[in-house]
This record gives sequence, structure tokens and C-alpha cells, in this order.
Amino acid sequence: MTVFILILLAVIVLLGVKSIRQQLITRPIFFFFKKVLPQLSSTEKEAMEAGDVWWEAELFRGKPNWDTLHSYGKPRLTEEERSFIDNQVVTALTMIDDHDIVNNRKDLPPELWDYFKKEGFFALIIPKQYGGKAFSAYANSTIVSKLASRSVSAAVSVMVPNSLGPGELLTHYGTKEQREHWLPLLSKGDAIPCFALTGLEAGSDAGAIPDEGIVCRRKFNGEEVLGLSLTWDKRYITLAPVATVLGLAFQMRDPEGLLGDEQEIGITCALIPTDHPGVKIGSRHNPLQLAFMNGTTQGEDVFIPLDWIIGGPQYAGRGWRMLVECLSAGRGISLPALATATGHVATKTSTAYSAIRHQFGMAIGHFEGVQEALARIIGNTYQLEAARCLTTTGIDLKVKPSVVTAIAKYHMTEMGRSVINDAMDIQAGKGIQLGPKNYLGHNYMATPISITVEGANILTRSLMIFGQGATRCHPYVLAEMETVAMEDQSAALQRFDNLLLSHMSYAARNAFSAFFSALTGSRFNSAPVSGSTKKYYKSMTRLSAALAFMTDFAMLIMGGDLKRKEMLSARLGDVLSELYLGSATLKLFEDNGRQQDDLPIVHYVMQTRLYNAAQALQGALKNFPNRPVAWLMRALIFPLGNHFNQPEDNLSVELCKGLLKPGPARERMTFLCPNIKGDKGGIAEVEQAFLAQVACQPLHVKLKSAQKSGKLSKKQAALSLYQEALDNGTITESEHKRLVEADSLRKVAIAVDDFSQL
Repeated sequence: MTVFILILLAVIVLLGVKSIRQQLITRPIFFFFKKVLPQLSSTEKEAMEAGDVWWEAELFRGKPNWDTLHSYGKPRLTEEERSFIDNQVVTALTMIDDHDIVNNRKDLPPELWDYFKKEGFFALIIPKQYGGKAFSAYANSTIVSKLASRSVSAAVSVMVPNSLGPGELLTHYGTKEQREHWLPLLSKGDAIPCFALTGLEAGSDAGAIPDEGIVCRRKFNGEEVLGLSLTWDKRYITLAPVATVLGLAFQMRDPEGLLGDEQEIGITCALIPTDHPGVKIGSRHNPLQLAFMNGTTQGEDVFIPLDWIIGGPQYAGRGWRMLVECLSAGRGISLPALATATGHVATKTSTAYSAIRHQFGMAIGHFEGVQEALARIIGNTYQLEAARCLTTTGIDLKVKPSVVTAIAKYHMTEMGRSVINDAMDIQAGKGIQLGPKNYLGHNYMATPISITVEGANILTRSLMIFGQGATRCHPYVLAEMETVAMEDQSAALQRFDNLLLSHMSYAARNAFSAFFSALTGSRFNSAPVSGSTKKYYKSMTRLSAALAFMTDFAMLIMGGDLKRKEMLSARLGDVLSELYLGSATLKLFEDNGRQQDDLPIVHYVMQTRLYNAAQALQGALKNFPNRPVAWLMRALIFPLGNHFNQPEDNLSVELCKGLLKPGPARERMTFLCPNIKGDKGGIAEVEQAFLAQVACQPLHVKLKSAQKSGKLSKKQAALSLYQEALDNGTITESEHKRLVEADSLRKVAIAVDDFSQL
């Protein structure tokens, strides 16, 4: 006891007496941090400062406030947005023939281009005062998703002007004159925009733009003015071949000092009419045979006045921040909307196809091998819809959550890839034979495009999610990095001392929380709800504390080297991502009124999220370079082992059975792939056959019973069986007619296209 009291007193003196603490603890740790904490490049610093932190910060800090999550509210469409979707969007869907667009025209038909312009499809985000719609991010996402259910090419043509591009940049940063000139033209479709960022040497590393604008004096409209001599060579620019106004990102330089002492001004954005002398557009790429306009643009020694800089001359050199802020919003809307549409189409058609396609005498949806893939489709689609709703909610709250949108872009496009692969496996020949009946092929071809653009997925996962998340979401690290960089060392030590005490308390709390939760099975963690989903909130709190604890140790031990351990940081980013996706799933379940027929899906998704998060933590521990520290962290995070498991097979079977029939649950999973009156395409064919097949289910039960009793012959073709049943009185004339019509619809639905020549 005496020894214990002496140790306790020593700790109290060390931590409680400021002068002693600063000398023996704060000062050594301060200089250690100064040595190991990573130095931020100028572009990294701008990226850090540009975005906001949101719900992901709660998840990163070890003690998420679940009431905060549920306080964000349910995303809803306004009456105007609903009317536009129910009328203009539906009309557009009736005008789309994706087979004709992709295989014959290699472009949208002129009447569809005109309709998009006339009805304001290119002005969804432009303020109403300039003739735009000023729709919410949720409405924007819903519109893009519904268009993508019938044509990715049409959806991309609409989504690009409403994402990162001149419209958004002008709305946020344009001068009064620029907004009043360009935004009405963009709203009416009199101007078609594109934005040129990517070049030969600058892809995911957009900060490495080699294109340049040199400050100089030249004549413009008869007067000598100060301007820029621009030279650029850009590629992969969507809408460039048909654009009338070009947004351009370039490095601005002032070698002669015409604007001041600074020669390297930095990344700048300008707006240039494409008919301006020297601008070259028109050449097209061929992105996996899809028909949306994508191509190149070049210019050499093209002179523009400084007033053409977006935001005017005062925004020179501020382009990188502008791009990061806008990209952090657009990246959370457009590509996730395409992925969610993939999920809705795959769920609608794969459940229907699994019910009407028969092999070995029964519907393929009854084979467990098919159910395994179908369960993944259904689970991923629910997750996609949940993430779409939560992410657009954040954007509509006027947050610019750069980490959240990186999570959404990476994981949702990867889920879209998983969904379309599973749908192709289930529908097999129906999926691979292209033609008017095919509703999967073009989506399958488009998926790698979503994976690649707006930040390649590999680098988004390995560099951005954890790289920015660890610094931005941590309550102390960014402040500590700023403190150790202060020139006034005395003031820095005082500030660092306060931060260090708080940081030590924070780290100890997370270590204890992770360890105690692991020992008790998270039973004592709080949850905002009761019922069968309560356990998921508790488990996510445990994993949140484990992530926060392990992040502190990783940054302490590895310092700046953690940035270069990309596989390790990617796994830690995966934990954060899985927690975010799980949060979205639980929120969607609550927002939808805790529908009991959704519960099997929610259980499947949440068990998958927790399993993936735990596996990512385990992978990070296994590969942590300092083995003694890894053993210590493992003892605290998984003292009794990792007991998070994947969903059991019977759960997969249960959720498939729930969606192999029409009903509210299936409608909630497929509403972005709507039924369209008069639609004669492949989606309508397979859905009509599915509904007819389900309506005849009682008759099939009657026929099976008659076969078992010997009243009807076994193992004969469907039409022969129906005729025999009619002849011996097993079914009536009207029932026979229904069965024959359903079989006819089934054959039409499973048929594929063939051509006399290609």
C-alpha cells in the first residue's frame, strides 16, 4: 500500500504540477512530435482546410453520439422536385433507347438533347435567380439515378454539368458579372459546359497540373490589357466535344512580376468560350463504347484577360481550394448515384429473373448458389441506398464533408461493381448478349469508368480516406501539428501542454472503452433504440473506440512514415468506412419507420459491416511494423479473439425469399428503376413476366399437387402440362389462359436479341 501511495503521489505531481509536467513530460514529447509528425505539403494543407468534418468525426473519436446521427432528419423531396421527377424525368425516360444511343448514334438523339436543355436538366444546381432549379443534392442524386436506370450515357450527360464544373464554380466563386452572364445561359442550355482538369501527367495527382498561364500584356478587343497566355493539353474531359464554354485549371505564373513579387501564383481556374481563338475541342475518346461525350482539348499561347479567371483576379492561385471544395460535394452525388442505380436495376431484374428462369424443374431463385449471389445484390443495394441518403443529407446541410464523400465514392462504386458482377452471374446469357432487350451490359461496361474517375479508387482508399480522416477528424492531431510548427517556441510549448493533457485523457478513455467493450461483449455501451438493431450500435461504439485507440498508437509510433504505409492506412480507413456505411444503414432503417420486412436485410448488411471492420482491424494489427506494440494493441482490442462473423446461410435464404415476390420491401429496393407506362424494353418485359408468374403461383401449387397424386403426368413441357390439366378438369379455362399468357411472357423475358449481321 505504501508503494502504491508513493507511485500515485508521483503521478499526481508529474501530471498536476505544471512546471514539473512541462519539463519532464511536455517538452520531450513536444520535440518528439516535432520530429515524427508529418509535414503537410501546400496542396495537402489546402485540402485539409477546404473540406468540413461531419458524422465521420464522431465515428473517428471513439464515442459516437447516435442521437446526433438521427437528428439529421430524413432526406425529402420538395413538391417542385417531386413534380419534376414524376413528369420531366419520366418523359425523358420514355425518350431513351439506350441500344440506339450506344450502338447506332454514338450520341444522345437531338430531341433528347433539346429536351434536357429546355426543361433545365443542366441547371439542377444553379440558383433560381439565374433561371436554375436550385434542387437539393438528394433530388439531384435521385434524378441521375433514375436516368441511369435506363441509360448511363444519358445520366452522365446530365450529371456532369451539375457536378464539378463551371455552373458550381460560378455559383460559389464567380464575380457578379460572371454569374449574371454565364448562369442564365447555362440554365437555358444555350451554353454547354465542360471542365478540363485531367491531363497526361496529372490524373489523381491533380496538383501536378503542367498546363500553365503566364501573366503578360497583350491587346484584347482593341485595348492593351493584363492577361494570361495559356497553354494546355487535357484529356478525358466529359462534354468537351460539344461544349461551348470551357472551365480550365492551370498553373498560373508571373515571371515578370506584373502582379507583384510572387512568381508562382498557383493553380487557377478560368472560363473560356470554346470559340475563342486558339481553343481546340472536338476530338472524342471512346470510353468503353458508351455514348456520352468525352474527349480532349488543347490550346497553345491562347490569350485571355484576367477578368476571365473564375472569381476575378483576386481568385488567382486559389483554384486548388475551389476544386477540392466543389469536388468534395460533387463526388458524393454523381458517381454514388450511378452505383445506386446499378443496385436498383440489378435487384429488380435479378429477383424477377430468378423467379421466372427455370432449370432442373424449378426457378433458379430456389438454388442456394443463386441465393448467395442474390443476397449480396440485395444487401449491397440496401447499403447503397442508405449511403446515398446519408451522404446527400450532409451535403444538403451545407457541409462539405471531403472524407465522407471519398468514402462514398470509393465504397459505393466498388459495391456497384460487386452488384453488377453478381447480376451478370445470375442472369448469365441474358446479361452478356447485347441488344434492345439487354439492361445489364452497358451498365457492366460503365462500371470501371466510375471506379477510375474523380480520383482513382485505389488511391482514394490508400491515401485519402484515412490520410485526411486521421488528421481532420482527430480532435487534437491537427492542432498539435499546427502548434509544433509555430515559430514562438515558448507559446507553442504552453499550447502543446494543454493539448497533450487532453490528448492523453482521450487516448486513455478509448483504450479502456475498447478493452472493456471487448471483455463485456459491448453490453454496457449505450444505444438510441431498442429491439434487434440495438446490438449493432453497441458493437459500432466498440469498434469506433478501437479505431481511435489504434490510430493514436499508429501516429505516435510511425509518425510521418504512416503516410507511406499505404496498405496499413488503407485498412484503418476501411474501419472508418465500414462504420460510416453501418451508420447509414441503421439510419435508413429508422427513417423508413423500422419496417419489419426490411429486418433480414438490415441484419445481413450490419453483420457484413461489422465483420469487415473487424477484419480490417485484424489485418492492420497483423501488419503493424512494431510487433510488441501490435501485441499490446491486440490484447486491448481483441483480448478474447475476433468473434465478428459473416452472415449465416439461413439469413441469406431468408432475405432472398422476402424479395422473390412483389411487396413494399422490394419496392423500397427498386424505386429508382421505375415502371414506365408503355415501356417495351427488357426491364419491363422481365418485370411483367415476374408479376404474371407470381399471380399464377397458386395454380402451380395446384398442378404440383395433382402431379404428386398421379392425376397429371410428370416431367412434361409446361404447355403440355397446362393442356392436360385443362382436359381432365384440374384447372378451368380462365386459369389455363392465365398460365399460357404467363408462360408466353416468361419466354419473351428470358429471350435475347440476335441479328442477321453486326
